Amino acid sequence: MAHAGANMVDRSPDNILIEILSHLNARELVRNGRVCKRWRRLVKDQRLWRTVDLSTWKGVTSRVLWMLLRQYLGHGLRSLCLCGLLFSARGGTFLSEPWLQALACKCPRLSRLYLLNTDLRGLPSCCLLPPTLQVLELHNCELPPGFFTQNPSGTCEPDHHRAAAVSPKSPANKQLTASSPGITIQTLILDNVPSFTNQHLHSLSSWGQLARLELRDLTRMTAAGLRACAPPGLQALHHLRHLEICTIKRQQMAALGLGEGWAGLEGLGLGGREVGPGLLCLSRLPDLRRLRLCDCSLTEMMVLRSCRTLKELRTLEFRKVEFSTESGGEAEEGQEGGGEREEGEREERSDTDPVPNLRQSLVTLLPKCSVLFTECSVASVQG
Repeated sequence: MAHAGANMVDRSPDNILIEILSHLNARELVRNGRVCKRWRRLVKDQRLWRTVDLSTWKGVTSRVLWMLLRQYLGHGLRSLCLCGLLFSARGGTFLSEPWLQALACKCPRLSRLYLLNTDLRGLPSCCLLPPTLQVLELHNCELPPGFFTQNPSGTCEPDHHRAAAVSPKSPANKQLTASSPGITIQTLILDNVPSFTNQHLHSLSSWGQLARLELRDLTRMTAAGLRACAPPGLQALHHLRHLEICTIKRQQMAALGLGEGWAGLEGLGLGGREVGPGLLCLSRLPDLRRLRLCDCSLTEMMVLRSCRTLKELRTLEFRKVEFSTESGGEAEEGQEGGGEREEGEREERSDTDPVPNLRQSLVTLLPKCSVLFTECSVASVQG
């Protein structure tokens, strides 16, 4: 039986085997490449290396990264996730400038880079990252002071740009030439980056294509720092269209920086302890079309008072929100009638519509707006 199974695998076409191998992670692919010459050839197929997640590969070092880049990663790579050595006992350099240069030249289609627990203080600037990146996510990372700053001329031209200029016929040259005038990252996500300060935030004003910015649990960013980034200031993020601010651990109140207004901002996400301060500033955001509130407690009155001036709002989403509703007051005025109304409201509630009265009020207030509830709950408060 085992011999028959082996023959069946040997007779299977390459496309079928590649489909089977696509369900394996990077480490398992490398191991299966040692089975035979045919499997080694199949494992190197670039269809298997479009989205690479190395965060679950324990013991990844710079030596492993060089091995993967030389033997497996290539023009098919679109997304790369790495877990660094920031909290590892081994320590040492993880991402080096030569490796990033080689990554940029060998993987000209890389558009998303996700870094977890990575110490980037050895890199003087983000200009050393692959120039084709459109999405950069930093989670639990450490940054040097001028990491997001471009050259005074507004251009980024690290060594891999100059190397491509020497070989104008190289396949990656078109990608590098197109992105050489500056950083082309469109989405930046920062989650629990302790060294991120207002200075880092202000340096993002030189990013000419930054359209989406997500800031989560950044303890050193203040309302004044965010306020300075609003147009038309000198440090304004003119191209920003979507902003998310979420703080769970501390009371930062950075969202108060929106109080001076933000022209052109179409999407806003508020989470945790930033929801309350952010709701106070909504009236200063006339261009807002999408609003998401998550991981907080709200009352119907808070929502209605904050959103009544948002006439351009098209989508209002509540995610993991606990709504507080008063109970007991109506029952005292009319015990039977109040009890019937409360029972009727409980019957109308559902997972997708936990607060029917709020939805009806919002439909009347904002008739063009779609209201979404995701994993929300209702808590009754004795009035």
